[in-house]
Amino acid sequence: MHLYLSIGPLVSLIAGVLILIMPRLLNYIVAIYLIIIGLIGIFGTGALHL
Repeated sequence: MHLYLSIGPLVSLIAGVLILIMPRLLNYIVAIYLIIIGLIGIFGTGALHL
């Protein structure tokens, strides 16, 4: 049995839960998410096969 997990939905789920718990984190979560997506776009997803 194989379980394939995409990083995008997992990050979105964690960010959503954190925003519900602490709404002040919204700016930081969005900034970190955008930085990570940008780095993945620049360097590719070669090492991020989950």
